[in-house]
Amino acid sequence: MRITKKCIPAAFLIVLAGCASKGDVEVMQHDLDELKTRYFNMEKDFGGLKSETRQGMDVTLKEYQKEIESLRKGTADLQASLDSAKVDMQVMAGKVDEATLQGKKPVEDISMFKEDLDRRLTALETRVSSLEDLQKKSTDAAEKQAELSPEAMYQQGVDSLKSGNPQKARELLTKFVEQNPKNGLAANAHYWIGESYYTEKSYDQAVLEYEKVIKNYPGKEKVPAAMLKQAMAFKGLGDKKSSKYVLNKLIENYPRAAEAATAKAKLKEMR
Repeated sequence: MRITKKCIPAAFLIVLAGCASKGDVEVMQHDLDELKTRYFNMEKDFGGLKSETRQGMDVTLKEYQKEIESLRKGTADLQASLDSAKVDMQVMAGKVDEATLQGKKPVEDISMFKEDLDRRLTALETRVSSLEDLQKKSTDAAEKQAELSPEAMYQQGVDSLKSGNPQKARELLTKFVEQNPKNGLAANAHYWIGESYYTEKSYDQAVLEYEKVIKNYPGKEKVPAAMLKQAMAFKGLGDKKSSKYVLNKLIENYPRAAEAATAKAKLKEMR
């Protein structure tokens, strides 16, 4: 295309210079026309080529833009997946930390339970030791009582009652009677057992115990005293009729006993 543009001015120069004949001019004119035609065709072809190239470029650009959009979408999806994976990793890490803490907690609970159990065992051992000491003392006391003579055991029971311990007195005197039923002090022991109940205001039990003295030991000196106290026990139960009957029986059977005078006075009070 550059050659053609150079040739056109050259032809004009030749014509203007008058250096060619008419035939040469015609030939040159023909060549010129042909060159023009070829030029126009080239321009047309070049325009078409430019149009095609532009259309191709537009198509290519659109396709490239589509690919870019697709790539962007894929990148966005990948980023979203990556973010989701990060969140999952964080959740998983939290669960791992929680599981770790939960794993440590049973160990701590077991340690606390062991400490509490140790304290309880120590307290229990202390209590057992105290009980063993108490049992040993009780055994020693029982052995000492077993070593006592019947008379010593009886006297210890009476002394316990007079010192204000009716329960201990009752235990000692009951044991004395069980071990020595024919001892001369057996009637007295039953009387004092009745007194231990009377002191505690267990009048029904006292009546029964006094009755043992009256019924089982009629010739003993404690019988009048047992009858007087039995009458008082009936009165304590609110049974004045039985109380008066026993007092009259006491006066009738043992008129010279000191308890008979007391019985008469009691009867006057109940009239």
